[in-house]
Amino acid sequence: MEAVKQGSATVGLKSKTHVVLVALKRANDLSAHQKKMIPIDKHIVISIAGLTADARSLSKFMRIECGNNQITKDAPMEVGRLLTLLGNKMQVSTQRYDKRPYGVGLLIAGYSEQGPHLYQACPSANFYECKAMAIGNRSQSARTYLEKHLAEFEDCDVQTLVEHALKALRDTLPNEVELNNKNCSVAVVGKGMDVEVNDNEAVDKYLSGLDSEERRGGRRGDEPPPPAPPAAADGDPPPADDPPQSDGGDMETE
Repeated sequence: MEAVKQGSATVGLKSKTHVVLVALKRANDLSAHQKKMIPIDKHIVISIAGLTADARSLSKFMRIECGNNQITKDAPMEVGRLLTLLGNKMQVSTQRYDKRPYGVGLLIAGYSEQGPHLYQACPSANFYECKAMAIGNRSQSARTYLEKHLAEFEDCDVQTLVEHALKALRDTLPNEVELNNKNCSVAVVGKGMDVEVNDNEAVDKYLSGLDSEERRGGRRGDEPPPPAPPAAADGDPPPADDPPQSDGGDMETE
């Protein structure tokens, strides 16, 4: 679970007809942005937070199971059945001394004859069906936004649903960082369509509606961060809202 908390945030939510996943891609100074969306089948896509290598292993297992189901039954895999198989696989490694639990959290989006589905899978092998969920670093801010607007999601169209997801994802960012087409991905699946994963320029059509929106903290997305307050003169007490000074021994990990 600690590995999931250290991973960059990802958000999922669903309406009556569609499921949307958005994820924040992280990049080091010398590397490209890490991909966070993994298509599993024409009707299933996952987003990850945690150890990417573990996610690749689990996604390979899920793809094989979907392929086997298509061959033997000539029908797409039911999302709930796939989660049962995934949970059984993840649970084995929590009980054997020669294995370790998978250090990755998953949001699984899919569509079947029963409608749209959104699941969260934990390293403990528990999985839950959700109306909306956010996992990863600073995800509590996103969950607060989702709880506040939960009643609106059911009747949203795809564009509005994605904008809600991006607003929730934006709340997980530090104030000096903004969403752009390099650091976020959007995946959509739903009625009458196969999985659609959008990266780079394909995300611009969704981000354009957020430019003038006010983000958490009272600042609009296209405004620069506010200037730092002037330093206090010698002998003056610090302002009341200044955080306590840290000795550097316990810094938050980004």
